[in-house]
Amino acid sequence: MRQYTAIATSTGRDGRAFSSDGRLDVQLALQKELGGDGDGTNPEQLFAAGYAACFATSMQLVAQKKAIDVSGMSITAEVGLSPNGAGGFQLDVTLRAKLPDSLSAEAGRELINATHQVCPYSNATRGNIPVELTIV
Repeated sequence: MRQYTAIATSTGRDGRAFSSDGRLDVQLALQKELGGDGDGTNPEQLFAAGYAACFATSMQLVAQKKAIDVSGMSITAEVGLSPNGAGGFQLDVTLRAKLPDSLSAEAGRELINATHQVCPYSNATRGNIPVELTIV
C-alpha cells in the first residue's frame, strides 16, 4: 500500500513542470549542450536533486540503525545524459558521499553500500542505469 503519491505535470523540456500541490513550479529549458538556450532547469537536474535528497535521507536512516553519527554528511548526485546508440539517450549516475572524518574508510564504504540497498531511487534504477558510489 502506498504511503505517498507525488503528482507532477510537464509541458516538455522547453516548458514548465509543476506539482499538483503547487509547491514545485519550474521553468524548463533544453541544455545548451543539446542545442537549447539553457535558461531553465532540466529533467536531469531535477532527477539529480531528488536522488541526492533521497540517498541522504536513506543514509541517515541506515546510520541511525547502525548507531553511526553522520552529522554534516552530504550527497552530491551527478546525472549524465549520453546517446544510447539507437537514436535515444541514456542516463548514468555518480553519487558522491561526503562523510564525517570520524568514519573509517571501511565503515564509510559499508555505510554507502548499505544505503544503496535501502534508497528507493537506487532500488528503482538498479539494473537499469549504471550508478557509481564514491566517497569524497
